[in-house]
Amino acid sequence: MKKGLVKLARWVGFTIHLRELRDRENSVPGYYVHSGELKEFHRAAYLGYRREVQELLSCKNNVVDSRDRRNRTALHLACSSGKSSVVTLLIQWKCDLNARDEEGKTALMKAVECQEEVCVTILLKRGADPNLKDNCQNTALHYAVLAENTSIATKLLRYNADIEAINKYNFTPFLLAVRENKEEMVKFLIENGANVHAVDDFQRSALMLAVFHDSPDIVKLLLQKRVNADSRDLHGMSAERYARRNGFKLLYQLIVDYRAGKIPTTPPQSSDLGQSSGNKLLLLGLP
Repeated sequence: MKKGLVKLARWVGFTIHLRELRDRENSVPGYYVHSGELKEFHRAAYLGYRREVQELLSCKNNVVDSRDRRNRTALHLACSSGKSSVVTLLIQWKCDLNARDEEGKTALMKAVECQEEVCVTILLKRGADPNLKDNCQNTALHYAVLAENTSIATKLLRYNADIEAINKYNFTPFLLAVRENKEEMVKFLIENGANVHAVDDFQRSALMLAVFHDSPDIVKLLLQKRVNADSRDLHGMSAERYARRNGFKLLYQLIVDYRAGKIPTTPPQSSDLGQSSGNKLLLLGLP
C-alpha cells in the first residue's frame, strides 16, 4: 500500500513538473516530455530524483547510457531540466558525455539550448566536447547565440569552442547572431574575434543579412568595423541593393554615405519610412 502511494505521489509530481516546464517562457526550446513516455530510470533523471537514480544505477547493469525512444540518455534529460545533482551523479558513473540524441544533439547542446548554465559548467569541466555538431551541423555555440546568452558563450569559448564553426547553411555563430538580430551577441562575438567578413552558402555577408532583416543598429556596427559594402551574393545582390529594393531608406542612406567615406556614429532609430520590414521578397525560400 505504502509503495503504491509513493508511486502515485511521484507520478503526480511528474505531471506537475511537466506542466511547470511547459509553462516556462519558451524562447529556447527544450524537450517536450509526455506522461508515460519515459521509463523509470529516465523519468527519475529528468525529474531530479537523485536517490532513485542512484538505486537504479546500483541494481541494473548497463543502464547509465541506456536510451529512450528518442535516443536520449539520462544525461540529456537531466541537463534539459537543469537537474545538476543528477548530472554530477551520472558523470561519476562514467556516462558518455558526448552521446547524441535523435537530432544529433549532445547533453551539452541541450544544457546550452535550455540555458541551464550550472549543467553547462559541470559538463565542460568534466570534458564534454563543445565542438561536436548536431544533424544540422550546429555546435553548442550556435545554440548559445540563439539563446543570446553571453555568459554561456563565454564559458564555451573558454573551453575552446570554435568561434568560426559553420552549420549546414555555412552560418558561423556570428552570421547566425546577425540573421537573428541578436545585437548584444553580435557585439560579444566581434569583441571575441569573430570574422566579420564571413559569408553563408549563398555568399551573403553579415551586412546583407543585417539589411535584409532590418537591423539598423547592427548595420551601423558592421559599417564601423569597415566591412565591405560592395560585395555581392550569388544572385548578384549587394547590401545597398537589398536596402533599396526593400524600401529601407535609412539603411540605404547609411550604406551610400559609408561608400562615400562617412562612417556612422549615431544609431539610426528606424530603417525605413513606413515600409514594413515584413516585405522581404528577395530571399524567399532561402534560410
